[in-house]
Amino acid sequence: RAHLPGEGVFQCSITGLSFEVKSAVTVTYRYATWTRHLSKGDQETWVPAGPLLHIVVQPGVVRAVRLPHFICLAEDVDTSPCFIAHFESGNMTLQRPTRLIAFSAVLDNPSFSLLGVLWRRLRSSLNSFPMHSLVLIFQQLSAADTTLHLYLIPDDKSVKQAVEEQERNWNSKLIPKPSPFNPLFFGCSYRVTSTSFVVMTPNVKLPFCYKSPKEQQLFVEIYISNMVEEMSFLMTDTRNGTEVWRASLRSGDINLPTRDSKTFSGEAFVKKHQTELCSRMRQLPNILLHLRDANVINSDEEEEVQGQDTNKRKNRVLLDLVEKKGLKAQEQLYQILQIKDPYLIADLE
Repeated sequence: RAHLPGEGVFQCSITGLSFEVKSAVTVTYRYATWTRHLSKGDQETWVPAGPLLHIVVQPGVVRAVRLPHFICLAEDVDTSPCFIAHFESGNMTLQRPTRLIAFSAVLDNPSFSLLGVLWRRLRSSLNSFPMHSLVLIFQQLSAADTTLHLYLIPDDKSVKQAVEEQERNWNSKLIPKPSPFNPLFFGCSYRVTSTSFVVMTPNVKLPFCYKSPKEQQLFVEIYISNMVEEMSFLMTDTRNGTEVWRASLRSGDINLPTRDSKTFSGEAFVKKHQTELCSRMRQLPNILLHLRDANVINSDEEEEVQGQDTNKRKNRVLLDLVEKKGLKAQEQLYQILQIKDPYLIADLE
C-alpha cells in the first residue's frame, strides 16, 4: 500500500509498477499468479510477458498505469502480439496497450482488478519473443564444500523475489553477477559450462521458460570440491553455440567452509549471544523486512521495534519478540544474520 501525495508519476521501487495520478490517492497492489487465472486453453495461446498484479485504487484518479514487462524492444520486434489482460469475476478481457516502452506497457484511463502483460504465441515458432533475463547464482551455506544454485529466469521481479525467498529458506546467499548480454527466447535451451572442473546436476542444459512464482523454478546445482582463485562460467545457445552470458567466480565471492568451527542452532546461538547481539546487531530494517517476509513478525510488531529510541533498545525488543515466538523464529533470525552480517556470526561463533 502506498499513499501518493498529489498529482504526478510515481513508481514502486520493488515491483516496477508505475501510476500517473491526477490527485492524492492511496493504491494497494500485490502479486498474483498467472497459472491460477489463465485457463489451460489460454495457456496454449498466451505467454506471460510480465508479472500479474492485483491493484485496488479509487476510480477516476489514475490517468495511466505502467505495467512492468520483460520484452526486449532493442531490436525490430513486432509488438502486435502484445496485450494487457484484465481479469474480472473470473473472466479475461484483452486490451491493447496505449504504448509499449522499455520495461513498461502503458495503459491510459485504466480500470483495475487483475492486470498483466501477455504475448500471443505464434504458431510458427516460440522463438520470436526476445526477452530480458536474469542469471541468479546462490551459494548454499550449509552444504558441503562449495555448492551453488544457478537459475535462468525472465527479468520478472515477482519470479526473482520468489527465488530469493526460497533460497533464504535454504540458508543460501546471493552472489551478484551480470545479466545475459543478448536477449533470450522462450522455448530454447541454454548450455552452462565452466573453465574448471565442477559437477553439474541434473543437466548442463537449462530450458528458458516462464514458471509461476508459486512453482519451483528450474536450476542447475554446481558442486565445487576444490575452489580455485578464479573460474569462469559460460552460457551458450544450444541452437547455434552463441555465447549469451559469461561471469567469473572468485574465491572472495563465496563463503569458504570452516571445517573446525562449531555449528550452533538458532535457539542456542541467540540465547548464548543475547548481550552481544543487543549491542552489535546492525542492518535492522533489512532484518525486519526478512522476518516479515518469513511471517515471523507482523507490521505492528515491526513498528514496536522501530519505535524504540536507541538501536540497543530496538535490538532488545526484537530479540524478546523472537524468543517468545519459539524455536522456528530464532532459527529464522539466525539464518538471516548469517546472510546479512556473516562477519558478526563468525566472530561470535
